[in-house]
Amino acid sequence: MRVDDADQAPTHGLGPWEGPWPEDERLDPELLEHGDRRNVVDRYRYWRHDAIVADLDARRHPFHVAIENWQHDLNIGSVVRTANAFLAREVHIVGNRRWNRRGAMVTDRYQHIRHHPTVEDLAAWAVAEGLPVIGIDNLPGSVPLETYALPRACVLVFGQESVGLSDAVREVAEATLAIAQYGSTRSINAGAAAAIAMHSWVRLHGDVEAGHA
Repeated sequence: MRVDDADQAPTHGLGPWEGPWPEDERLDPELLEHGDRRNVVDRYRYWRHDAIVADLDARRHPFHVAIENWQHDLNIGSVVRTANAFLAREVHIVGNRRWNRRGAMVTDRYQHIRHHPTVEDLAAWAVAEGLPVIGIDNLPGSVPLETYALPRACVLVFGQESVGLSDAVREVAEATLAIAQYGSTRSINAGAAAAIAMHSWVRLHGDVEAGHA
């Protein structure tokens, strides 16, 4: 794998390997020679990209994340980055295929992303996989996220900034959950809402010790 300058940062990572090279097929000779400045946790230093993805695939959580993208929402990159941090099975982009990857901070290279042209396509996929669709939005009639038992395997769906969940998602969702808010704003950033919801899943189903190893 060629070392990509776009995936490098001078303030973190490791320099060239010192001493005899380790015999490990997961390691990338070019990274060993030139150093590894990628935005990855230390356990993956010098690993080939495909080896990292394979290791993540063996440990991914059974929840999925979907976000509607009808107006090229700038929050999608942040949602992808958070989904990678919480090891979501997949991220689903509903609507426009193109999205702004800047906020993902290169994590989209390690996260499986699936596109659905319509909400109906997402819903049909979820039914085929046996996964309940759970909407996240502070709409009238929503159930508090804080008191809802999120299923272990599910699809958490987020609307785009300013508009929230579409009526189409609300119609196919098993439940729509609202995040408790106490200030003056009517809603919180979609990227922040996604992070809160994913962390709520982790509190219920995740191996907390493994997440702090």
